[in-house]
Amino acid sequence: MARLAQTAGLTDIQQEILSTVRDFVDKEIIPVATELEHRDEYPQQIVDGLKELGLFGLMIPEEYGGLGESLLTYALCVEEIARGWMSVSGIINTHFIVAYMLKQHGTQEQKDHFLPRMAAGDVRGAFSMSEPGLGSDVSAIKSKAVKDGDEYVLDGQKMWLTNGGTSTLVAVLVRSDEGHPEGTAPHKSMTTFLIEKEAGFGEVRPGLTIPGKIDKMGYKGVDTTELIMDGLRIPANRVLGGATGRGFYQMMDGVEVGRVNVAARGCGVAQRAFELGVRYAQQRHTFGKAIAQHQAIQFKLAEMATKVEAAHAMMVNAARKKDSGERNDLEAGMAKYLASEYCKEVVEDAFRIHGGYGFSKEYEIERLYREAPMLLIGEGTAEIQKMIIGRRLLEEYKFQG
Repeated sequence: MARLAQTAGLTDIQQEILSTVRDFVDKEIIPVATELEHRDEYPQQIVDGLKELGLFGLMIPEEYGGLGESLLTYALCVEEIARGWMSVSGIINTHFIVAYMLKQHGTQEQKDHFLPRMAAGDVRGAFSMSEPGLGSDVSAIKSKAVKDGDEYVLDGQKMWLTNGGTSTLVAVLVRSDEGHPEGTAPHKSMTTFLIEKEAGFGEVRPGLTIPGKIDKMGYKGVDTTELIMDGLRIPANRVLGGATGRGFYQMMDGVEVGRVNVAARGCGVAQRAFELGVRYAQQRHTFGKAIAQHQAIQFKLAEMATKVEAAHAMMVNAARKKDSGERNDLEAGMAKYLASEYCKEVVEDAFRIHGGYGFSKEYEIERLYREAPMLLIGEGTAEIQKMIIGRRLLEEYKFQG
């Protein structure tokens, strides 16, 4: 059977990378994913395998020890990994956002210090914008940094930090009013700090506490945490890019990469749900024939496959637009919105095809059914994506009256 969601125009190197990742997913992730997920166990052996494959350095330039590949290659790898277990794709996503932000906005000293170790997987990245009282409303951030000699003192509480415990480098967005007079727009008085820490929970460096894992409905295995800063001292050379007031723009650039990643995850989970649904439909018999022979099931399979193809095409387009150096917030927003919504629908259809067995933890579709909702809110809700899309469309189609 021809696989869905094929990508035209890939180089031999891209095809070889994807083939290697696909084999790894089929052999090392899918057979153990459900068991690890039910135990909420961090997939250390899988992560070690990804490190051995060099995937933590996939988009990091060769001069820093990475593979120097494109966002498209990364997105297609994420799609494959999410097909195996979405939580694993989350482990590499925040790492890549931080590496991308360093590559695009870091000082030379910051690049030299962090990127080679990130490419090797020895330093793991996480990034943090959300707080307990806000999610997508970044302008309402309350965490702050105050200049004190050659250092900044950071205070505040952050929320929904993926890889909060296992990461050793966190890019954190906070307010920094220094140099920005009263009345300055909120997004112009924000700064991204690069915080190095020990892996683990509790007080991981003086003034910085990672309380523990947040218990979630799905998206298990990967650690999602809070981050509490109480008099955390950070040297001035750990301001991303070396100057305050640029953090909002740096983070939004990173989030565009993140939205392509979430779209890719949605494509991967939807592909797996389709695979499970079409296989079960040919195994399960009712009224004397496989349920795949019933027209109602064939209609579901047709709709599912079409949604998988459409989401994949939009995700690839968004990745290629970013790779070209062009602005891609419209395409990334569309891809994230469509892929996450279609993922939810394809997973639910596969769940319905399984009937009562879909409700059993013995079947993989039960895990996917709990994982898909995270994509509806990660990297901005559907409503936020629609706002972004709507505003950009009005810019592009401005009526000249």
